[in-house]
Amino acid sequence: MDRIVDIASDGRHLSKERGFLKVSEDGAEIGRIPLDEISGVIVHAHGTTWSTSLLTELAERGAPVVLCAANHTPRSVLMPLEGHHAQGKRLRAQWQAKAPLTKQAWKQIVQAKIAMQAAALDAFGEAPAPLLMLKRKVTSGDTTNVEAQAARHYWPRLMGRDFRRDRDAPDINALLNYGYTVLRAATARAVVAAGLHPSIGLHHANRGNAFALADDLMEPFRPLVDCAAREIAQARGPQVDTEAKQALARLIALDLPLGDGLTPVSVALTRLATSLGQSFETGQLALALPAPPDALTLSGLGA
Repeated sequence: MDRIVDIASDGRHLSKERGFLKVSEDGAEIGRIPLDEISGVIVHAHGTTWSTSLLTELAERGAPVVLCAANHTPRSVLMPLEGHHAQGKRLRAQWQAKAPLTKQAWKQIVQAKIAMQAAALDAFGEAPAPLLMLKRKVTSGDTTNVEAQAARHYWPRLMGRDFRRDRDAPDINALLNYGYTVLRAATARAVVAAGLHPSIGLHHANRGNAFALADDLMEPFRPLVDCAAREIAQARGPQVDTEAKQALARLIALDLPLGDGLTPVSVALTRLATSLGQSFETGQLALALPAPPDALTLSGLGA
């Protein structure tokens, strides 16, 4: 069971005790979670403290600790130094990957994202055809930036014509920030577990971005957060409260069509990262990308 632990109240202390993450306040225990069930810890609160032994245990399990700003965007991510058993070989293959392979990988990721966006629009009664036509126009490396063209069509139809995606804005943008933070943490964990280096991206190449590859691989999964944020805002308002956080954190357990069956998002991310690592080693691209879930599933996210 993959669980995201969110620390949103000030003054909490996090420690390890007999295989559990223990949460304390003023010296008294207020909760505990089995370490083996934790896929990530997200901290928003001021005055949070933790023990070194807890951080070590989380690192050994590959669970990232994400430190967030007030707008729920990540400012720091603590990750383990070691991941896959053949990490050295895979890192060399990643670093030496040829441009045609990485460009084709980015093309497939953009196509998968646009397909998920089209399915999201269809789930809410909007026409998916324009996005599906754009999907067919994506070139190697997306040199014509079809991803941005798709976004300009997608956002006003999903969120309303006045919506603008702005990480520093409140309300539904803050919901999106939180959902993407959950997704980024799960993706970063998958990248490290696959023996890849998170800072060596396929497309995102900002020198200050230590998690460029995680930002690349999470792209096809972003519309899941978008659907959930839309429904949360419409049903209960756009506040990033406990109920909204729980709904967004549950997305990593959502089953997606992958291969011949259904796979939870957290596992789908691991399979995608692993397939990319194998592609680097063989020189033959074979990405494990999920298909969109059905319309009823997408329209019910966030409930």
